[in-house]
Amino acid sequence: MSYKSDIEIAREAYKKPIQEIGAKLGIGSDDLLPYGHDKAKVSQEFINSVQGNDNGKLILVTAINPTPAGEGKTTTTVGLGDGLNSIGKKAAICIREASLGPCFGMKGGAAGGGYAQVVPMEEMNLHFTGDFHAITSAHNLLSAMIDNHIYWGNSLEIDERRVVWRRVLDMNDRALRDVVTSLGGVANGFPRQTGFDITVASEVMAILCLSTDLEDLQKRLGDIIVAYTRERKPIYARDIKADGAMTVLLKDAMQPNIVQTLENNPAFVHGGPFANIAHGCNSVIATTTALKVADYVVTEAGFGADLGAEKFMNIKCRKAGLAPDCVVLVATVRAMKMNGGVAKADLGAENVEAVGAGCANLGRHIGNLKQFGVPVVVAINHFVSDTDAEVEAVKAYVETQGSEAILCKHWALGSEGTKELATRVAEIADAGVSQFAPLYNDDMSLFDKIERVATSIYRADEVLADKKIRDQLRQWEDAGYGHLPVCMAKTQYSFSTDPSLRGAPTGHSVPVREVRLSAGAGFVVVICGEIMTMPGLPRVPSAEAIMLNEQGQIEGLF
Repeated sequence: MSYKSDIEIAREAYKKPIQEIGAKLGIGSDDLLPYGHDKAKVSQEFINSVQGNDNGKLILVTAINPTPAGEGKTTTTVGLGDGLNSIGKKAAICIREASLGPCFGMKGGAAGGGYAQVVPMEEMNLHFTGDFHAITSAHNLLSAMIDNHIYWGNSLEIDERRVVWRRVLDMNDRALRDVVTSLGGVANGFPRQTGFDITVASEVMAILCLSTDLEDLQKRLGDIIVAYTRERKPIYARDIKADGAMTVLLKDAMQPNIVQTLENNPAFVHGGPFANIAHGCNSVIATTTALKVADYVVTEAGFGADLGAEKFMNIKCRKAGLAPDCVVLVATVRAMKMNGGVAKADLGAENVEAVGAGCANLGRHIGNLKQFGVPVVVAINHFVSDTDAEVEAVKAYVETQGSEAILCKHWALGSEGTKELATRVAEIADAGVSQFAPLYNDDMSLFDKIERVATSIYRADEVLADKKIRDQLRQWEDAGYGHLPVCMAKTQYSFSTDPSLRGAPTGHSVPVREVRLSAGAGFVVVICGEIMTMPGLPRVPSAEAIMLNEQGQIEGLF
């Protein structure tokens, strides 16, 4: 039996005018800034006007460690949002925007799949409303102004060896990881070694996603540390006088985007930090606005719960004063089999024993999430090759972990396939049983925070960090940054820093390669193992299959 592709389903969608979607949440036409007929930005004036409203219930969707078999976290987020609306609840979803890097690389887009998608899918996965371009431009404006300041006399006495601000590009391009700039003689400035990160790893991206309004945005941008003097005195973006112009470039990008699901339910799509190298959550302003206008808000955190959910709890919730009422942990029978040692080519055959062996990964995520004091429901994202015996094996295992698993068929059936999950999640959220608390306190040392995440979430035996890194952390503590949370940059494929170690590995160490202070965003980035802040394209990138057909329609996006 053949199935329609995601892009075919999205292309056939009946989309309502965006004004009708906004009206479902009480957002009037005057407060929508349309980008065409099916997407718009929500005005700051409207956001300000609803601050006195009570908050709805917050539901976080996260997942097991990703495998090549696919998990469907965004698909489940969309399906649950549609399911809640289908059972009579007033619900909205909040997801991240897509980066061009993975769209043209290996991962694909970020709009869901099957009959649980957000549309317009093509535009969302490409340029959308231009937010990422604005972030890239603001980031690189600061880069240009730093080099320009040095060129015109360097009155701030920046040590050119200690410029820590790199450039960014929204594309996977390994050739730009380490570069030398300003070659070509006196007219081009002073040569120095630097590099590029992908835009989703930019501190400007994190700042936009954590800011509450334009005033907060400009303050955070000004707090960015871009370099140091020879005396190790920090130089800030406001010292370069870049914060005002950067804010101007981000003025429109700061406003949340609203679109719709295939079932014409409202979806906020705003911001897009990766969870393996950044904090992995959509914007605070989108989430908090949704909570003021909907009774239930379903949001997601990137990659596995060891990355996205941990950062959602320890960074986003801490910074924004949020607390999830329920967590949905997405798993698939296929991924359980892969974690149990089955090759991707053999996933279609029933293998209950392998499912049981692979459930250790799922169990660890359940235990980790419960450390935050939140109730956990497992959503089994159904694939047509799943057998009843395999599904029952997952359900039985989850029950032994003190949780419950619900089979979901939203990819094929839309909201009809998530009504059971939606009903249960609403019951849990309404019961008010969540006792959320972050994993660590602000007053712990930075290294102790790193160890707490490594030992409690990754279940590592130790953190390996040389004297240079430990000294750097202590210097930041002495400078007043010790209260910040840590943002772990680590492979998404394993609890360890070795992407080949599936399941629930123990006896491993977490080597820290580098630490970066994001003073404007308000966290310390801890780069572990071989993770790169500028990814590379795979041997056969998705871009090779993306093209326009004879009708001028896009093919190959997924």
